[in-house]
Amino acid sequence: MFELLQRNQRLLTPEEMARVDRAAAASGIDSFRLMQSAGEAVAAAALADHPEALRFLVLAGPGNNGGDGYVAARALRESGAPVLVFSLVPPDRLTGDAARAAAGWQDTVHALEACDPRRGDVVIDALFGAGLSRPVPESVVALATLCKDLDLPVISVDLPSGIDGCTGAVRGGAFRARRTVTFMTLKPGHVLLPGRDHCGVVEIVDIGIPERLVAAQAGPLAINTPAIFAAGRKETGSASHKFSRGHLVVFSGGPSHTGASRLSASAGLKAGAGLVTLASPGNALSINAAHLTAVMTRRLDDLAGLTDWLEDRRLSAFVLGPGFGVSETTRLYALALVGRPTVFDADAITAFAGEPESLFDAVRQNGWPVVLTPHAGEFARLFPDLSAKDALSKIDKARAAAARSGAVVLLKGADTVIAAPDGRAVINISAPPWLATAGSGDVLAGIIGAHLAQGMPPFEAAAAGAWRHGEAGHLAGEGLTAEDLVGVIRPLP
Repeated sequence: MFELLQRNQRLLTPEEMARVDRAAAASGIDSFRLMQSAGEAVAAAALADHPEALRFLVLAGPGNNGGDGYVAARALRESGAPVLVFSLVPPDRLTGDAARAAAGWQDTVHALEACDPRRGDVVIDALFGAGLSRPVPESVVALATLCKDLDLPVISVDLPSGIDGCTGAVRGGAFRARRTVTFMTLKPGHVLLPGRDHCGVVEIVDIGIPERLVAAQAGPLAINTPAIFAAGRKETGSASHKFSRGHLVVFSGGPSHTGASRLSASAGLKAGAGLVTLASPGNALSINAAHLTAVMTRRLDDLAGLTDWLEDRRLSAFVLGPGFGVSETTRLYALALVGRPTVFDADAITAFAGEPESLFDAVRQNGWPVVLTPHAGEFARLFPDLSAKDALSKIDKARAAAARSGAVVLLKGADTVIAAPDGRAVINISAPPWLATAGSGDVLAGIIGAHLAQGMPPFEAAAAGAWRHGEAGHLAGEGLTAEDLVGVIRPLP
């Protein structure tokens, strides 16, 4: 299972990290010294995790990742551990720091095809790092498969070989690591699926590059942590009252589709909205009223009624979509709400399949206090061209969708990405797998709605919602239901 040892929120693409390396060299930092620090950190992790290893098998690649492997091999040998090195290319074909590292290994270098792992071995995977973007050779795929079949511990250098550092995609085949040792920052491939499932425990090692050089090359991409949304939080003073904490409106569907909206409304109240009203058609009003206490109900049957009600500026934010149904009414309600802080979820997204520009035009013309919360299937209905581009990472897709729509896009999944039209993006990694249950997304929509009602900007509201949703999932535990989630929503940190 993926585990991150340090809660470092910075996230650099492989291209950005390469610029950091070049900047470090240009500043006078010895690049080989950095390689030594990286390789020695890998060796230290291997010895700490596996003192019982019968052999360490170091798999060295053709670039600097392989150089790190040669350094690790030498450090392991100097500690007294039995080490064998297997290389994808002959050492005399290496250049630069990698060649210098290979020269420091004064023992036999075997061809990768000669590697014969067996039980008791520990594998140091230093074949390809985060810069990989093409399929790995068949020999690497075969070796990764064999290591998996033997259930051998694998320690990967930077990123498990076979994982695309930008997208997290598997390029032909990939190692499954028990531990991944990466340097300075995480890369997208560590946290996007399926790459994340191949990383095991991820350790971020500072190898001596100054933070100012890292920060100078970093783009607007990060891990979602409370620091992301702290500035958008509105403090509650002693003179606050229920209206100052915001009035959230959630729209209910017909009599046989009321549960989803009640989950959203209850979550919104628990997440901090001062008041929550469930707007219900007349034929579902008594059903909703029978199930709710603190959440208020109001009859709403048509667009004219909504238009009149929207004159009340005390209505702070809205959630449309959970259980509402896909119809012309859905589209009309959505377009009437644009310009007010709104979460469009589920049916409110599907309703615009085939004609998304009508929604996007309205959002762009009225500013962007709008959050779209599609899962992959709903995303494909609004953005079919982006969804079909396998070369794009989930981050790229969410960013492009946000720029096109003018809304904040929260692209759901175990690796949820939240993107703003201005290019900011975060990846949420706090969610446990058991959040994948009916009604979970309805709860998330309600939490985000509560944040909007309290005056949080849409990007921060969505980021905070994803984070709190994940934390609630951990508190509720495996086997949770959506109703359980509502009960364990905790205050913002």
